[in-house]
Amino acid sequence: MKEVLRSNDPVKLSWIKALLKDAGIEALELDLHTSVLEGSAVAIPRRLAVVDEEFEAARRVLEEAGEEISRSDGFFG
Repeated sequence: MKEVLRSNDPVKLSWIKALLKDAGIEALELDLHTSVLEGSAVAIPRRLAVVDEEFEAARRVLEEAGEEISRSDGFFG
């Protein structure tokens, strides 16, 4: 899987997930429970990831929506 977005904004995450879903791309939201347990809205950002084969398509969807993908190399371990 590759990370496409990190954010502390639950509305933005929901919107991006909906955009990807409309494009037929399933996004997995990571760190949701860790972020909630931490108790701080900005301490641990949530991440959206897609399977490797859909990364380029997800990147195009985000670019068309005016969003940027995460600045990391896209991979997580």
